[in-house]
Amino acid sequence: MIVGGQNPYIADAEVRLPKKKYRLTIIDEQKKEHVLDIDPAKLPFGDHGLPGSILDIAMGNNIELDHACGGVCACSTCHIYVKEGLDTCNAATEDEEDQLDEAYALKPTSRLGCQCVPDGSKDIVVEIPTVNRNLAREPHGAESMTSKHD
Repeated sequence: MIVGGQNPYIADAEVRLPKKKYRLTIIDEQKKEHVLDIDPAKLPFGDHGLPGSILDIAMGNNIELDHACGGVCACSTCHIYVKEGLDTCNAATEDEEDQLDEAYALKPTSRLGCQCVPDGSKDIVVEIPTVNRNLAREPHGAESMTSKHD
């Protein structure tokens, strides 16, 4: 069973955690902007991806970002586009790039939310593409699709 955190079977990513506050804007699948002021003293929020990752921050702020593998760089469901501030994020590892090869609608700014860690040197804007939705599960709060027969 894979759990959130770091995958013990892949190389560690080189990460510089932020030292000062910065602003992260997450544009969700419905194009709603979530503007977050990130305090590095409060990182990590949980065990979703690398500490301080976009996935960790999103989950810690109740912003849904699919992560079928639990955030351990073993799928591509947390695929995001970094629209501004890509240069402040850690470099993608070979393992992340291998997983991104499985994602739909790749762009030069594509990253996995579980692996992308901003260093806080400037504000960052990311977008969650609608094509990364894990269609194998129901959205949170969805009612059962089964029907009753007479």
